[in-house]
Formats: sequence, structure tokens, C-alpha cells
Amino acid sequence: MPDLSPFSVLVAGSGSIGRRHMKNLHQLGIRKLAACDPERERLAPMVSELGVEPFSDFSSALAARKPDAVFVCVPPVYHIGLALEAVKSGAHVFIEKPLSHQLDGIEELAREVERRQRIVQVGYNLRFHPGLRKLKELIDAGTLGRVMWAQVETGQYLPDWRPWQDYRQSYTARRDLGGGILLDGSHELDSITWLLGKPTEVMCMAGKLSALEVDVEDSASLLVRFANGAQADIHLDFVQRAYSRSCKLVGERGTALWDFTSREVKLFTAESKSWRSFPHSFEPNDMYIAEVESFFDCMATGGSPMVDLAQATDVLKLALAAKSSAERHRAESLT
Repeated sequence: MPDLSPFSVLVAGSGSIGRRHMKNLHQLGIRKLAACDPERERLAPMVSELGVEPFSDFSSALAARKPDAVFVCVPPVYHIGLALEAVKSGAHVFIEKPLSHQLDGIEELAREVERRQRIVQVGYNLRFHPGLRKLKELIDAGTLGRVMWAQVETGQYLPDWRPWQDYRQSYTARRDLGGGILLDGSHELDSITWLLGKPTEVMCMAGKLSALEVDVEDSASLLVRFANGAQADIHLDFVQRAYSRSCKLVGERGTALWDFTSREVKLFTAESKSWRSFPHSFEPNDMYIAEVESFFDCMATGGSPMVDLAQATDVLKLALAAKSSAERHRAESLT
């Protein structure tokens, strides 16, 4: 990885993910670090702890700092507007997931990115988890044979996500900020498209099942068909009390299981007729460090980011099609 000390970085937003990125950027050697938030008091901990230069206005911060890179860590409804402004200023951009809450503006952003030859990476950090990467390795090596179906599940009680914050004020809980489990839980949608390829059709049941004070769907169950013929059952929620995240892949030659909490991937093959374990050492923040390192490596080398604008757009299309399917009570085509 290149020496990061010369780079100037601006972080937009100082919620939990914005602060995480600020701490990780500082840890990786970034010293020209600025952040903006209209509520300046939210930046106070980062100013005192990391020496971050605070701004309350994004445009003013761009003009004053002329950053090499901008991290967009605000609610999804603001992602595309800030990213477009950052790219036009000449910056490379890291956008937290989901890419947006709608497709409007993405084509314009893509044109500007292409014209200015900027790097845009979207923060689907699960791609940097060693367990998920092992599943990808097993698929690519042909160990499982042709994958026929997958079962993916994740859930955790929303008030436990960020216990220091009133969950009702989080973007996850609010439709006007681009919340809901289908968008905020779209890590799994990205993961399964990374593993199985382009989705072609989705059916979804989604709704507010809990007594939580939210105006978005808190649970969703999807059936997804892929261009290669594979199918996936995907469940997302923020209502279950115990943290859960797992993926099961069933192929013609074997089955692979990954559970986030177990720190291992299990593999059963028809040839061995037994289970084999692939343990891994892992801390959750490792994913966030790795995705930032990858982003700066792409900036330095001109390489392609792990999750680029086109891939993140495909994930957003899947999430929006699932929403439409749930509302219209019918399957939605993605072709």
C-alpha cells in the first residue's frame, strides 16, 4: 500500500460510520484530515482525539481543503449529490452503502466519473471478510461444482446497533433519509451478487412486523433468480434480539456454510462425504481497514475498486426491485 501521509481527505458526516472511517484513516497515516457536519458539536470528539479540521458546510470544506479523496458518510438521500460535487472538484470518492435510495442522478455521476477518470468505491465491506472471501474462492475453484441455490440471512435488533443513539433518529429507521432493512441491509444483496452473478428476477415480502417506532420495513424475505440459473433465499431484519449473519451455498459437488459468529467456513464435498473446517482469525474493524487500503491502492495505481459504481448500482436496482415486489405483490424482472 502507498504511503498515505501526503493525501488530504475530507469525511462528510460524523455518525458512527463517519467516525470509524476517521479513526481508521488516522491509524493508516492520514494527517491532512478534515470533516464536515452541519451539527458542529458532533465533530468535537474527532477534533480533540484526532486533530480533525472541522467544517459545517460541505462546499466550503471542498473549496478550502481541495481534498484528494472524499468519504461520503451521510444518510443515503444525500449520497449522490455530495459524491457528484466531490468528483467535480477533482476528488476520488468513497461512498458508504447503499449507493443511494433511488436511481436518479447515478447516470450523471457515472458520466462525470468517467470524464474525470476518478475512482469511486462503495462501502460494501463484507467483501473483505475472510469468511465470505473463502466462499468466493471455493466457487471460483470449482470445489462446489455448479452452485444451484443459496440461503442468506442477517438480523439484529435495531436499538442494539448503535446503543449510544436513539434508534428512532437513525437513518435506518426513517424513510425520509433512505432507511429500511432492504437498503441498510443490502450488504447481503451485494454479497450474493458477488458470489452468484447478475440477478434476473426477485420476489419479496417485506413490512413492519415489530413494535419499533419506525416508518420503514423492518423485515424482508426475498427469492432471487440469477442469470446462471441459481436461486437464493435471502432474509433481512432488524427485529431479532441475537445478532445473526450467515450464508449457505449448495452446489452439485458440495455444500459450504459461513457463519459470521463462528469464525470459520465449513465445507462438505460429495467426494469426501465429510465436513472440513476452514477457521480464520478476524476482528470486525479489519474489514473497514482493508476496504480503505484497497481504495487508496486504486487511487495510487489506477486499479479497479472492489465495489465500483456499476456494481453498487446493480445492488441498488435489486433492493429497489425487491421493494417494488413487496408493494405490488408480484415478481419483478431485473433484465
